[in-house]
Amino acid sequence: MLRDIFDEDAELYDRVRPGYPNALVEDLVARTGLGGGSCVLEIAPGTGKLTLPLARTGAGITGVELGPAMAAVARRNLAGFPEVRIDVGDFDTWVLPVEPYDLVVVATAYHWIDPVVRVWKPMEALREGGTYAVVTTHHVAGGSVEFFAEVQRLYERWDPATPPGTRLRDEAVVGTDLEFGPAVVRKHAQEITYTSAEYLDVLLTYSGHRALAPERREGLLAGIGELIDTRYGGRITKRYMHELITVIRPG
Repeated sequence: MLRDIFDEDAELYDRVRPGYPNALVEDLVARTGLGGGSCVLEIAPGTGKLTLPLARTGAGITGVELGPAMAAVARRNLAGFPEVRIDVGDFDTWVLPVEPYDLVVVATAYHWIDPVVRVWKPMEALREGGTYAVVTTHHVAGGSVEFFAEVQRLYERWDPATPPGTRLRDEAVVGTDLEFGPAVVRKHAQEITYTSAEYLDVLLTYSGHRALAPERREGLLAGIGELIDTRYGGRITKRYMHELITVIRPG
């Protein structure tokens, strides 16, 4: 399955995947009153990109991570926080504890959870009045706009699944529809500049790129690297838009 592919190179994922904007973390903490004594369940924490800033609040966190290698890196990153525990397991089948949580959060992994499970199970894990938070990540128009238009020709050549004419959309029209609600949605954007080598490393953490046949992946990455180096001075800027979506469990 594609969701298993991230565990192939957890160290690369930890090194090059972006963290979340400080404003998003502060927004989440403010909405939930997170702090010492709070109990948090994080679904699919990966290597701890969101877990670490949440741990700094003093909250107790249990993470349920599918990949053993990802979980090992997360434990290393969070070694200084004894209130954090990372379990290896599939949240779809993970047995909920009796004691409820104040916050259940999933960051950039909501789409990997079974569509039925992701609706009822996080809500069942919460106390009355607790918060279910979903953080999404979208690649949106901005940054090196011309590069992201031009690079689509390479995707159309090397990746047969690429729809012709695909373009990044403006963040104002990009969003995630949850299957339940009512939800409060806040958007937080960030732009990151990469060298060609750094950007190729980021691409190697995306499941779709890793799943390509080796010759197609190598051709695609070589073409992208050459494009950045020859036409964009060796650097491009990528714009990310993160949604913070929160739903309160009714009392």
